[in-house]
Amino acid sequence: MTPHIEAELGQIKKTVIMPGDPLRARMIAEKYLEDAKLVSSVRNIYAYSGTYKGHEVTVMASGMGMPSIGIYSYELYNVYGVENIIRVGSAGAYTDKLNLYDVVLAERSFSESSYAKVQNGEESNILYSSKKLNEIIKETAKEIGVNITVGTLHSSDVFYKEDNNFKEYYEKYGCLACEMESFALFHNANACGKNAACLITISDSLVTHEETSPLERQNSFNDMILLALESILKI
Repeated sequence: MTPHIEAELGQIKKTVIMPGDPLRARMIAEKYLEDAKLVSSVRNIYAYSGTYKGHEVTVMASGMGMPSIGIYSYELYNVYGVENIIRVGSAGAYTDKLNLYDVVLAERSFSESSYAKVQNGEESNILYSSKKLNEIIKETAKEIGVNITVGTLHSSDVFYKEDNNFKEYYEKYGCLACEMESFALFHNANACGKNAACLITISDSLVTHEETSPLERQNSFNDMILLALESILKI
């Protein structure tokens, strides 16, 4: 047990599907897993372990933002022996080439965050996901017929920016969309010698101003979730 996770050793499986929202974690467990068991609920951050088509997996929420996913992913990697974390989340599109409900696989994450520098002195503001996991996800997407866009995400510390110059992030760094967790997740995976990937579904657009409702974000995004679960069958 840690200050943030009450599961006993062995109750968290080697591969973790990690949404931000605890209610989405519960929905995934109840809808997709067999023999799902709640193994941690500290601070209402739910973690469920069970099987998907015979493969052991844990679904655990990360909360919002890099400090939050930074705590949970670090403890999962270092205390519970987790080898693979696949984040499944939502993001706001920076380009009209992405529509609501499109699925994006992060190849890399750009951020102005100091998370990596403070954690272990890492100076780079661009961090990469695990090639191993990404190749599995891309292969699985083709097999099950889920269309994905592969590219760069902007991982931000701030949701409400006074001057949201999203066009600069798109034009200068190639950021397709913005979320708030992938940079810290990728850093922890690199620092711990583990694997991490990030799948996101477009929940809103900064270009067209379309958006989904909180309930839709909680209960929809089925293509992304199914893709993540089907991918673990190859890990």
